[in-house]
Formats: sequence, C-alpha cells, structure tokens
Amino acid sequence: MSAEAIRTGRTTLGIELGSTRIKACLVDADDPANVLAVGSHAWENRYESGLWTYSLEDVWSGLQAAYADLVSDAQQRHGAAPETFAAIGVSAMMHGYLAFDEAGTLLVPFRTWRNTNTGPAAAELTDAFGVNIPLRWSIAHLHQAVVDAEPHVPDIRFVTTLAGYVHQRLTGERVLGVGDASGMFPIDSATSDYDAAMLARYDALRQAQGPAAGTLPVASVAELLPRVLVAGTPAGALTAEGAALLDPSGTLRPGIPFCAPEGDAGTGMVATNAVAPRTGNVSAGTSIFAMVVLERPLERVHHELDLVTTPSGDAVAMVHCNNGASELAAWAGMFARFAAASGTPLTDDAVYETLFREALGGEADAGGLLAYNHLAGEPIAGLTEGRPLFVRTPDSRFTLANAMRAQLYGVFGTLALGMRVLDDEGVRLDRMFAHGGMFRTAGVAQRFLAGALGAPVSVGDTASEGGAWGIAVLAAYLPHTGDLSLAAYLEHRVFANAAIATADPDAADVAGFAAYLDRYRVGLAVEAAAVTAL
Repeated sequence: MSAEAIRTGRTTLGIELGSTRIKACLVDADDPANVLAVGSHAWENRYESGLWTYSLEDVWSGLQAAYADLVSDAQQRHGAAPETFAAIGVSAMMHGYLAFDEAGTLLVPFRTWRNTNTGPAAAELTDAFGVNIPLRWSIAHLHQAVVDAEPHVPDIRFVTTLAGYVHQRLTGERVLGVGDASGMFPIDSATSDYDAAMLARYDALRQAQGPAAGTLPVASVAELLPRVLVAGTPAGALTAEGAALLDPSGTLRPGIPFCAPEGDAGTGMVATNAVAPRTGNVSAGTSIFAMVVLERPLERVHHELDLVTTPSGDAVAMVHCNNGASELAAWAGMFARFAAASGTPLTDDAVYETLFREALGGEADAGGLLAYNHLAGEPIAGLTEGRPLFVRTPDSRFTLANAMRAQLYGVFGTLALGMRVLDDEGVRLDRMFAHGGMFRTAGVAQRFLAGALGAPVSVGDTASEGGAWGIAVLAAYLPHTGDLSLAAYLEHRVFANAAIATADPDAADVAGFAAYLDRYRVGLAVEAAAVTAL
C-alpha cells in the first residue's frame, strides 16, 4: 500500500532547512502520521566578516542531497521512488535578512537569526511600535541597514526569509506563511496580515530620519515584504525550473501544489499539536525556543518575549534563545572520540544514550556545577557574544553524572528565564510538547525539561522528525481547509492515534532546577566577564 501511494503521488513532501541539518520527510497524504521515508543533509553556518551566514550554494546543494537521500530511503523501504506528490511544503529557520534587487540577485550575504548586530534598530523599533522587536527579526535587520546607510539599501526590491526564498525559487511565488511572516514584521491577528498601523509608523520613522539614513526605493516598506498566507491557502505550484533545482536527475515532475512556506516555529507547533490556546511546545536544536498560544494579549512589553503567530494567525508568545544543544553536542563528540581512542567506538546515538542515562544519576541541582551553552550572543541573558563555560566551585561534586545533568540543564537555562516571565503574566498551559533530536533518548531531556518548566512535557513518536514532518502535515492539510480548522485537523486526523509519552514534573527535579537556575542567573556575571576578557 505504501509503495502504491509513493508511485501514484498520494503523498506529501516536507522539507525543512534547520540550523545544522536539512531534512526531508515523506508522509501518506491520507494519513500524515504515517512517515514513509526521510532524508537529511548536514550543514553548518559560517562566521564571515563578523556575521553568521549560509551561502546560497550550500542551500541548493544541501536541498538536493536531502531530497536524494529521501528518494533512496523510499526505494530501500518500499521499492518505489517518488516522481510526484500531492503537495509539497518548505520550512526553514525564521527571521534573518535576505535582500534582493530587481533581478533577484542577493545584495549582501544571508544574515541569519543568530546575528546580534541589530541592537540599535531593534531598540528604536520596539519604542516606536510599542511591542518587542527582537534583534533577529527581519525588520530589525532591514532597519539597521537603513540606519547604517549601507550601500545596498537603495537597490533593495524585496526582502524575505530563507523559507520564502526557497519557495520562490521552486514556485515563482513571493509569499510567506503567516507564522514565518510574524518573524519579519508584527502581524495583526485580526487580519492575519502585517499590522497596518505599525507599517505606517515605520514609514513615518524612516521619513523622519531624512537623508542621513539609507533610502529605501519604495513608498512603503510593505512593498518589500512577501504576501502573507494562512495555513490551508494554496501557495503556487512547482515550476519546471524548480523541479530541476530540487531534483537534478530530472525524475521529479513539475506542477505539484505547494502550501505556504513556514518558519520552524510554526512547523514545530504543528509537529507537536500545539496550535490551540493554552497549548505550547519547545523545539530544541542549535537554538531552543518555546511557543505558547495565548488566550489574551500580554499586559506589558517584555524583551524576553516575541509576539508571533500560529500558521493560522493566532497570537503566540515565543521565548527564543540563540543557543540550544550545540554545546551539548560538542561534549558528546568529545566522549565519542574518547570511546574510539580507547578501542571501543560507539555510534552517536549510543554516546548520547549513555551520557543521558548517566545524567539521571546526578544530583537534582547538578551537584553545584554550572554549564553555559552560549556559543553566540544571547539577548535574554544580556550577552552580545557567547563564551561557552563550564564552572564549578571547590565544593561542587564533580562527577560524570552531575556534569551531564548540568549540560542538559544548561540547554534549558536561558529558556527557563524567559518562561518565568510568562508565569508572571499569568499565562497558563494545559499541555507542553517537546521535539528535536535531544528528545530521542526517551525520558531524560523530557524529564529535565518538565522539572525546568514545572509542567508536564509530552513527546510524540515523530519528535525526532520535527519541523520537516510538521510542514509535510501542513501540505497534507491543503485539501481540508474548507472542512476543518487546523487545530481540528491535527486533533482528529493526525494525532488521534498518536503515541504520546508524558513526563510529569518530579518534585525533586523542580526544586533542584530552581536552585540551579538561581546559581545560573548569578553566574551570568561570569559569562559577561568572559565575553569582555576573552
């Protein structure tokens, strides 16, 4: 049955460009919970001329490699290779800055969400708009270029995100899903479009700055932004050029419908069935972020919180941390090398399994140890740059179990600082889901996150596929938008029979993490000193 679905195109394809991996996920269009094949390709950002970037050449070589890997997986599993799909969706890291001229030429290297050079612009826009505009948002990057009068500014004809760029090359359509668009410019959830009042404020702001600033070649900034679409809205079809870009073998046929391109936050919400009010999710990768769907507007502006949307346009509070599991992965890599050097090599999965299980034997507060995972700047923690640190006092209990528990706690440290702000606003959660590779070892990171948040944390059997599966589900939703809301579709058609494991917060873990977080908060002064001194 699966082979027939693949041959006849009764499948949907989801592709997500994450920070360390490009993933492709193939699902049954009639049963999106059924993952038929996957593919992936590893890639890394580069630090060039003081900015984090990826080259567009790496985008396309990586997409082609991930797609080819998926085709190979489908052939090996089912004896069938896809030539067409019922629908395709593209997702990618949100925010950042991709600016193009009239001919579609990239004007400056892609500036990713990880850059923190936009502080002056973000502060000015936050003051002008009355809502928090984080450093990584596209409008902050654009406005910083305007304020700095960068030479490319007069040539800009459109600005988009990574998902929007890939979608446009594959379909010719300059559009964006509302969730991804909400990380470019503030969205009005009543209209599911850019906030008209804030567009007018921005246009007035740049006019008031006069000729000293860079001159945008448009009457309104709205002309530079992609058109916004909500989940379930058709967003174009694969062109012949796009088919050749994705599959140079020539097997893939053009004409396949696309759903709106979405950001990794939106696809993470879909992948965890967290698009209804009082639900939330945590996504852990190179960055880590939590999304909580709101019942009501927040009372105050908080620099720790972004206001974004679900793929359907509902308001979401987002706690986004630039640093996630990369430092943890570096420690795991060191132990993997030790195992190999000792003559007993282990697979990556076995290394993680061993270290995570060891962490369960650590003390609830990690024995007085502290781990900071800051490879890059971290606005929530007040850091413009990162310096990973592992800190202990002479009386700390320095054991492998405590060290690994500290490293896992460190992944959640800055996130917990932001989530405490939501607690203070009276925001309540009925359920919190988690996804990302670090949750593949059952019951460990999930348990520690439950202790960090003081709330139950659930993980589904698609957790490791994450956003690639989420965007495949959004593609499968296209024919159903007239019959079911996205929340109802997920609840009744996708997750009705899903295997979900829930970890309730353990009282000792809650108290232990609280003690760890108190030390963590005070120890940020050490981090700041390291940035200054090293």
